Amino acid sequence: MGLYDKYLLPKIINLSCGTKPVRRQREKVVPLAEGRVLEIGIGSGLNLTHYDAQKVERIFGLDPAPEMLTYARKVAEGLSIPVEFLALEGENIPLDKHSVDTVLVTYTLCTIPDAITALAGMREVLKPGGKLIFCEHGKAPDEAVVRWQNRLNPVWKKIGGGCNLNRDIPALIEHGGFRVDVLDTMYLPGTPRFSGFNYWGIAQPK
Repeated sequence: MGLYDKYLLPKIINLSCGTKPVRRQREKVVPLAEGRVLEIGIGSGLNLTHYDAQKVERIFGLDPAPEMLTYARKVAEGLSIPVEFLALEGENIPLDKHSVDTVLVTYTLCTIPDAITALAGMREVLKPGGKLIFCEHGKAPDEAVVRWQNRLNPVWKKIGGGCNLNRDIPALIEHGGFRVDVLDTMYLPGTPRFSGFNYWGIAQPK
């Protein structure tokens, strides 16, 4: 890991993922979580203050970057909900089968190298009747924007810690063994169109 990835990238991600439009997206989806929650890509803990303490029993926060978890641990200190941090990749979920009620993934499926394997693991740990709550940026519906996403993606991926601009999030979730039951989309206001098309909703294992 270079100096950029270790010291500068975590700060950039924390700032870019904490902008007002993105924060409003988090405010929409995070309070839907309930019971025992697995958050994939908890990062710097930007979702933590949006959980409903009356509905959530425990949070398992998974992220491979120790630098990001340092931020998240500080946020968790002020919560009434217990948080257990797991410093692992999204493809490696060390929880028992059918052990969580909710899986939450926000602005993370764009980055996980093997997202299909990660989604299969999420499906495995969900209890029967459990749900996957997601909010992600990805492939835009407009061909002109998609062309720019495809052109920029190689460079964006290098400077953005593996983030992809052009993943088809609903298709990815379906291929990972889920059925998307609720889906909303829009370009986030105040963000570049090539990086600002958002998908959010709820899915259940097929």
